Amino acid sequence: MQEKTGDMEAVRRLLQRPEFELLPLRSAIDQIDFLPEAATVTITASPARGIEAALGYATELARRGFEVVPHIAARSVADEAHLADVLDTLTEAHIRRIFVIGGDNKESGEFSDALSLIQAIEALGYPLPEIGLAAYPGGHPFIPDDVLRQALKDKQPYASYMTTQMCFDPAIISNWISDVRADGITLPIHLGMPGVAPLHKLISISARIGVGDSVRFLAKHKGLLRRSTYSPDKLIMGLAEVIADPEAKIEALHFYTFNQVESSEAWRKDWLATLDG
Repeated sequence: MQEKTGDMEAVRRLLQRPEFELLPLRSAIDQIDFLPEAATVTITASPARGIEAALGYATELARRGFEVVPHIAARSVADEAHLADVLDTLTEAHIRRIFVIGGDNKESGEFSDALSLIQAIEALGYPLPEIGLAAYPGGHPFIPDDVLRQALKDKQPYASYMTTQMCFDPAIISNWISDVRADGITLPIHLGMPGVAPLHKLISISARIGVGDSVRFLAKHKGLLRRSTYSPDKLIMGLAEVIADPEAKIEALHFYTFNQVESSEAWRKDWLATLDG
């Protein structure tokens, strides 16, 4: 551990102020008390519940003093008038940062992808200083890697950062970071990190959102599967070197909590106590 002091110091800095992702379900409100004061909280987009559900939670969290980043799914926005309503809601709630994705809706309105939505926001002239993008080290279940890469390049001029999808394999993440940097993508990275959660729940959600490679990675590591709860200890250790690499430009940790904030926050505090000691 002695030769890795610099790596662990970089990990410690990111653990001090991470992002917490919540799902727009009733259980999210129960987890608010476990969030650090003034924490950054992202609210996911749900095709089933619609954009208004995410906006409702985002508005409530902003009212309680959190820095809120709602996910805006392009395919959930009907047209320019609907987009203007969404942006008006954000403006009234003093929310000035969003995370834009294409979305999983089978049908779309006026906007079929994230780029078209971002360009419409710019054309409407709303003051959003930060726009985040989704990034896929483990690939996408329906979109080829070369299409994903080109889309990231096309959106890069409009964005402030990119957040990586949930992935359990540090080698896949590290190699992807090297590849995108070599390919001219310079956006800072918010490193997606599975939080502490029941393992059966994590596997079920992983399969549902299309990160099958991650599920297969877990299956290969039988020691992980023998546990009832997943924690990201090995993942963060496996990524410590790349986190410390200034060329990687990793500026934040993004916890996928699955509305299990209490356990993820306890894990974070334990790690900080160990690193600070």
